[in-house]
Amino acid sequence: MNTPYPKPISPTETRVGWIGIGVMGSAMAARLLSAGYPLTIYARTPSKSLALQSQGALLAVSPADVAKASDVVFTMLGHPSDVRQIVLDNANGVLAGLNPGGVIVDNTSSHPALAREIFTTAREKDCWAVDAPVSGGDIGAREGKLAIFAGGDSGVVKWLSPLFDVMGRVTYMGRAGCGQSCKIANQITVGANLVGLSEGLLFAERAGLDKRQFLEAVRSGAAGSMVMELFGERMIGKDFRPGGFAEYMVKDLGMGVDVVEEDGDNVVVLPGAALSKQLFSGMVANGDGKLGTQDKYIGYMGNLIDCLLGK
Repeated sequence: MNTPYPKPISPTETRVGWIGIGVMGSAMAARLLSAGYPLTIYARTPSKSLALQSQGALLAVSPADVAKASDVVFTMLGHPSDVRQIVLDNANGVLAGLNPGGVIVDNTSSHPALAREIFTTAREKDCWAVDAPVSGGDIGAREGKLAIFAGGDSGVVKWLSPLFDVMGRVTYMGRAGCGQSCKIANQITVGANLVGLSEGLLFAERAGLDKRQFLEAVRSGAAGSMVMELFGERMIGKDFRPGGFAEYMVKDLGMGVDVVEEDGDNVVVLPGAALSKQLFSGMVANGDGKLGTQDKYIGYMGNLIDCLLGK
């Protein structure tokens, strides 16, 4: 079977569920509502769902009830432990309520092994699971320009493409868990870019350069990056509002640094990622875990350099 349903996805035929309405999830869900899809949502704090309800979303009392009312259920949660509880709980989880042939799509940045477990459990219930974490932050979520990394059955991912297209651009990465592995690799790259951008801005400032002029000068060269476009101006303006929480970067980098593949104990030594994790962990330890990933690293490094210089 290439797709779970004989009918193609459309706003008139496909019922969508959504669980997880934080900074990213609420923006992604709102785009589906704007595209005309009927949406049933669940929120552990119901008051946070009022904006989506005002746009037409229906509020359910449990993840299982969302699943019963949906053909496709999206989850956008914080940690793998949240995913396990919301999806796999025997009484009230998504898979406890999902009808045969239904699909769960997990957009959470989670663990590849958990994605494979969910896929296997879904198939045992004659359902499907796709791990599809995203990159692009709050701006990408609002504008429908997310990069989406999908793992699972290729036919199901193709069938889901009308929904993915509302949120961004999907790339099929391979079997279950490959979407999550791609996101971890993405975060390793992003973490290194954030550290480099922060230190570049710090050096430019200490050298007496105008920081905005510095960005404009280098953005079209080899130093330019999407990280610079998304976060450079925020760093300069000390805008630390979260597009993605700093504490989630610690989680994502941790899955890369600490992962041990079950299929052969293939451990990759990643000193750069380990350093990035340590730096972001310092932010969390200083109480800034709920700020954005652009966070205050540049400030921390500035204070350190001033101390070293005796200022």
